Order: sequence, then C-alpha cells, then structure tokens
Amino acid sequence: MFLTPGRTIKLPSPGTFSLIEKNESHQLVARNFFLRISRSIGASIRHSSEIANFPRTSGFSSPPGNAKLNLSPMNGLRHIVFAFALTATCSLCPAQSPILWSLHLSERDCTSTPAIATDGTIYVGNFDGNLLAIRPDGKMKWTFKTGLEIKSSPAVAGDGSVYFGSRDRKFYALTSLGKLKWSFATGAWDDSSPAIATDGTVYFGSWDTNFYALSPDGSLKWKFPSGGIIDSSPAIGADGTVYFGSHDGNLYALSPDGKLRWKFPTLGPVTSSPAIGADGTVYFASTDGNLYALRTDGTQQWRLRTGGASESSPVLGNGDVYVIAGMQFYSLSSAGKINWGWTTAEVWNDTTPVVLANGDAYFAWPWFSLMGVRPSQPIVEQVKLNGNITSSLTAANNGTIYFDCGPDLIAVAPTNAAPPATSSWPMFRANPQHTGRVAVH
Repeated sequence: MFLTPGRTIKLPSPGTFSLIEKNESHQLVARNFFLRISRSIGASIRHSSEIANFPRTSGFSSPPGNAKLNLSPMNGLRHIVFAFALTATCSLCPAQSPILWSLHLSERDCTSTPAIATDGTIYVGNFDGNLLAIRPDGKMKWTFKTGLEIKSSPAVAGDGSVYFGSRDRKFYALTSLGKLKWSFATGAWDDSSPAIATDGTVYFGSWDTNFYALSPDGSLKWKFPSGGIIDSSPAIGADGTVYFGSHDGNLYALSPDGKLRWKFPTLGPVTSSPAIGADGTVYFASTDGNLYALRTDGTQQWRLRTGGASESSPVLGNGDVYVIAGMQFYSLSSAGKINWGWTTAEVWNDTTPVVLANGDAYFAWPWFSLMGVRPSQPIVEQVKLNGNITSSLTAANNGTIYFDCGPDLIAVAPTNAAPPATSSWPMFRANPQHTGRVAVH
C-alpha cells in the first residue's frame, strides 16, 4: 500500500504489512512492519529492532478482526511508523479473558516448562536458580534455591519426589515439601529434563556429554558417554528402552542397564526430546531440518524435510503428529504426510505444543499469543498475552494450560477446555508430571 498521511486503511488481522514511501532521494521504498495488538498496551508496530507503542483508545476492548488504521507519520523514529485508532473487535476472542492468573517468577525470562503433580501443585524453575512450587490458584507454596540458572523442566515421581537439573552442575531430588533429599554432581550444566522409569530409575543428560542413570536414592547406576553435549530430554519406551539425542548428531537407544542398542545419525545436533507412539515408533526432530520416524530397531520409517532447524519436540494426537519447525507449525499423519501447516510468525519458535482430548492443538504464536487450532477449523482460539511464550505448554487433567511467558507463569482455561489427548505422547515429556515415559492405553 502507498503512504498517504491521514489515509485510513483496513487490515484483516494483526500481522505483517508493507508500506511504500519516498526516501530522501524521492525513490519509492517498501518497508515491512508488524502490527501487534495487546489488551494491556493497546497496540504496537514493529520494524526491524524498533518498536513504537501506542496507548489504548477509548473504543479498544479486544484485538481487532478488521482494524482501521489512521496513518499519520510520527517524528523522531528512524523508520516511519503510524498512529492508528482501533475500531473493530475480534470474533475469536471471548468476552472474558481465559487467563486465570499470572505469577511473576523472576526478573529474567524463564524457559523451564512447568510440571503438575497429581495434587495440582505446579513445579517450575527460573533463571534466578530457584525451583518453585505453586498452588493451583497461583499462590506460592515454597521455593528451593540452587547455585545457578534452572532451564531443566522438573519431573514428579509417584511418591511426590521432584527431580530436576541446574546449571550449577548438580542434579537435585526434593520432597513435595521442598526439602532436599539428595543432589548428584556432574561435570557441566544439566539442562536436560529427567525421565522416570517404572522402577524409579531417573535418567538425564548433561553438557559434560554423559547420559546418567540414578537410583531413587541418588546413587549412580551407570553413565553412558556420547560424542557431544546432551541437552535433549530422554524418553522411555514401553519395554524400558531409553532414547535421547546428542549434539554429536545421533539419536541413541539404550537398554535399561546402559548398553547401546543402536544409534541413528543425523546431520545436525539433536536437542529435541523424542516422542514415542503406542506402536513404539520414535519421533524426533533434528537441527538438520528433518523430522524423523524410526522403528524400534533403529531403522528409518520415514523422514520429512521441514526446512526448519527444529529444537521443538514432536507431540502426538489421536493418529496425528504435531511439531514446530523453524517458523512453521505442522500437523502430519502417522505416515509422515502433511495434513496442514501454519506459519507461526517471522520469529524462531522452539517451544512444544500440546494436544487436547477434543482434538484442539495449542501452540505458542509469536507475537504474544497462545493459539488453538483444529483440523476442521483453522483457529478455535487466540489468547493475547503481554509477551512471548518462552517454554513448552503443559495441560493439566482439568484442561488448564500452563506455560512461561517471559518472567511470568501463566494459567489459561481454554474456551473448549479438555484434558490432554489420550494418545501416548500429547505434550512435552508425555504427561503433566513430565515422567518422560510412554503411556500405553
């Protein structure tokens, strides 16, 4: 569109648009902008690294479906941006906000995905080095301090023990009351999120390139050396096989006693966590831009070139595979055929989506939204936020979805709330407790 000061135009929705203006040499120049709408600040237009915020107008009550923009150049910015008035409302947005509560966790962005115990307690780490326990109503129960940042997502055992790693080179076990049971020293950062076997064995990887198996009392059962950093989180199959990726480009399969069953090479570091189907198929993404499906013997079933170097982990619906690769959100058949794709935005997205029992799939959509989609309807819900989602999504059995949004923990009740899908791996780490163990129905 051409710039004419004072001209009113309509945009169908927030998103990217281009304006053509004359530069100092009277040449026509196209500039790309991104329109973001937020209940709290009103709206903003982003160009490159510059953001101009505009206050809420009296008629602005929710994100627009057809927003009128009154273009007026503003002085003092390197690139021209435009003030505007918002006059329409969004049919996607409920009259009442689905956000149940927000809890400030830190002064820095948090990336530890929350885990949910069977009593509803939410556990999450922050970059101040704290593991936090939070009640379902958003009130703090307790905090436990470690020596450095916590990127690892906690896992909750059947007896209530909480396991997680820290960048202080220790792996921790706490009671449900926040008391230290034991800690185990490794040689580097421990960003890998643990998996818990049916016999209580705890598995995790470390930046020291080793993969560890610990007894419930914290003693070392065995360790397995890989050829690179391990920040991939392990997955446990129905037969006890443990799968994990490494920066050496391999996906490994180990027996419960630590023996190598096989390894599968890719052309890039494997940082995502594998998902395991009910038939034992192992799905994982690599930074080589491919999504892989492997048989239990380590042979390739299929490979899909996504074109995005994915650090997101796949999840499974009832017969479908969902994954974020680069800037795309894909739904695939179990045979690796694309059902549909969704461009998440012109921003890298390495979070993991969640699939609900009603078929809705929720994912992080930069800028500043939680999106819900389903096969029969492109968008079922868009929850506007005050920042980008910085962790994967966890769904509780009552349908509440939890995630980190920068320095805050957010609880959202979807309009069509439903428990997690009854598939074997509907979310990051398989279930709300994040045991990383395949569910067999």
